[in-house]
Amino acid sequence: MTDQPTSADVEACLRDGGVALLPTDTVYGLAALPSIPSAVERIFAIKNRPPTRSLPVMVAGREGLEGLGVSVPPAAEKLMSSPWMPGPLTIALGFGDGERPEWLAEREEMAFRMPDEPIMLEVLARTGALHVTSANMHAEDTLQEVSQIVAQLAFAPDIVVDDGPRDTVPSTLVNCAVEPPIVERDGVVSRAEIEAFLA
Repeated sequence: MTDQPTSADVEACLRDGGVALLPTDTVYGLAALPSIPSAVERIFAIKNRPPTRSLPVMVAGREGLEGLGVSVPPAAEKLMSSPWMPGPLTIALGFGDGERPEWLAEREEMAFRMPDEPIMLEVLARTGALHVTSANMHAEDTLQEVSQIVAQLAFAPDIVVDDGPRDTVPSTLVNCAVEPPIVERDGVVSRAEIEAFLA
C-alpha cells in the first residue's frame, strides 16, 4: 500500500489530540493519548461507547506498566511470560499504593495489552501507553476492512493506517485483579487454555 502514514505521522496526530485507527494483531483499534481528555472523549463519541465503560490500555512491553500504579499479582506475572504476550491477551489489574497518572485516578482496575503488531508497537514506542479500543460502534460487530470500519463509525478518525483485513476475534480478557483470576471475555486464546496455564 502506498502513502501510508508513518509512525511519526501517527504520533504527531495523537499528540495534537487526534484519534488514530490502527491495526493490531487481532482487530483494528481506535487509539488516543490518555493524558488528553478531549481525545479520549472523541473515542467515546466515534464509537458511541457508554462513558461508564473504561477504555483499555496498550503498552509496548512490561516496562510500559511502570508509573501506572498497577499491582501485578503472581497470576498476571505468569500470564505476561506466556506465549500469548505479546499477543492476543488482555489482563485487568488493580492498583497498589504507588502514584498513578491523573487519567487513572478514579479507576479501580486497568485492562492492558501488549500487541504483537509491528505498526502498533512502533507507535507505542514513540508515545508510551495509549488508550486503544476495538474500532466498531458500541454493541455492533467488529469488521475486517478499514473502509467498512470507517463507514460504520459515527465519524472518521483523524488518521488511518490501513494494513489490510484483520480478524474479527478479539483478545481474551483475564481479570487478575480478583483471586482467582476470571476470564471475562472469550477471544483468540480459549478459556480452557488460560485455566490450564494458570492451574
